[in-house]
Amino acid sequence: MAPALVSADPAQGDRLFTLTGSGSSDTDFDNNTAAISFDLGQFYTENVLLGLRQSAGFSDTEAGSSWSGATRVFADYHFDNGQWQPFVGANIGGIYGDDTDETFFAGPEGGVKYYVKPKTFITAQIEYQVFFDSASDAEDNFDDGAWAYSAGIGFNF
Repeated sequence: MAPALVSADPAQGDRLFTLTGSGSSDTDFDNNTAAISFDLGQFYTENVLLGLRQSAGFSDTEAGSSWSGATRVFADYHFDNGQWQPFVGANIGGIYGDDTDETFFAGPEGGVKYYVKPKTFITAQIEYQVFFDSASDAEDNFDDGAWAYSAGIGFNF
């Protein structure tokens, strides 16, 4: 008997929780960073997800240690490809913490979710973050943005 296919179609009204992490170290492990993020969201249609993302990071370098945080809202459009759910969207929020210039940031994002069970998925995502204190700064700083990558697990409920 063949196994049943996993249905991965989120329904309007479904909520979402995602937990992701990232980290890096130099070859001598003298400079280390780690970050964790979680998303809380809701599907307002079968394809449109709106939500809140909170990130926290810690850095331990030869110069000392510090923490940072970022809070943002996001909107993503999901393409229905069965178990594979690619998405594109945008986010806007703020960054803060030790040794951090507190400022706003915004930018596009995209990624993919792969449903391993009907309501459980693994995900990978990339964001391009443009930092700004005013609208004119955003245009001036577009070429000096930062890429943020993450991978993790999530659940629809």
